Amino acid sequence: MTSSIETSKRTVRIGTRKSQLALVQTYWVKAELEKHFPDLEFEVEKMSTKGDKILDVPLAKIGDKGLFTKELETGMLNNQTDFAVHSLKDLPTNLPAGLMLGCVTKREDPADALAVNEKNKDRKLETLPAGAVIGTSSLRRLAQLRHSYPHLEFKDIRGNVNTRLAKLDAGEYDGIILAVAGLQRLDMSDRIHQIISPEISLHAVGQGALGIECRAGDEEILKILKALEDADSCDRALAERSFLRELEGGCQVPIGVNTSIENNNLTIKGMVASLDGLRLIKDTVSGDRHNSEQLGKDLAAKLREQGAGDILAEIFAEVGRD
Repeated sequence: MTSSIETSKRTVRIGTRKSQLALVQTYWVKAELEKHFPDLEFEVEKMSTKGDKILDVPLAKIGDKGLFTKELETGMLNNQTDFAVHSLKDLPTNLPAGLMLGCVTKREDPADALAVNEKNKDRKLETLPAGAVIGTSSLRRLAQLRHSYPHLEFKDIRGNVNTRLAKLDAGEYDGIILAVAGLQRLDMSDRIHQIISPEISLHAVGQGALGIECRAGDEEILKILKALEDADSCDRALAERSFLRELEGGCQVPIGVNTSIENNNLTIKGMVASLDGLRLIKDTVSGDRHNSEQLGKDLAAKLREQGAGDILAEIFAEVGRD
């Protein structure tokens, strides 16, 4: 006689922001995990964060500790969700007690991109006329672009990718700076007018990768998340996050990085710049990839020796520090 009792699937709950990009990223994670774990049920819990709600204030003025993550973290600590999917660049380097970075996915192109409107379709950053207005909400991008293109003007821009592109197309800006990876994930690669060289703009820590945060010590969830772990992306991210943590910087500070791995050798280049772009310090360290976090610390020490601490202190005093 066949039993009529069905064993219900274990439900794993995923926390995410409600933005279009966040949902695209989260449903990608969900679909990938469903391939690996067909016996599990994955549900998505959508939440709004402080950064999603405050759209009329520059990000640097709000403070960045948990700006796009705090509500998702509260959900995990309250057992409302089991893990949360973040753009890794939005995840603070110091996480709340009881939480950890459980997985880093394979990184997409971490570069910055210029998007332009129809009026400027034949121009690039180097050929835009003096006074052309570039939109960015990132102090990192602002400082580096001011350093290389002092003839351009820069204006803060907030909102999701579609909102920013609409403002660009309406003529409020001559160009805006976005992440290549975000545009690719949204199937908007056609809006990438120019990929900005790392010689001009080092990318944000973690940019291009997804960081999946979970409760510390939750071995069942950690085992599930390891199915999506990419070793190279993880080691690069650990070096970058260590560098940023050591400098006591957040995602709204002009600190940029670039990392690569070749034959188990990890190279990390880092940058700290003043807001006006007049002072910009860069340096590089290389070493065994298994010492990725120490490499990040070593690079931070090198930049501090060259005056990075003084630059950051001035910025914290000017824009405030959360």
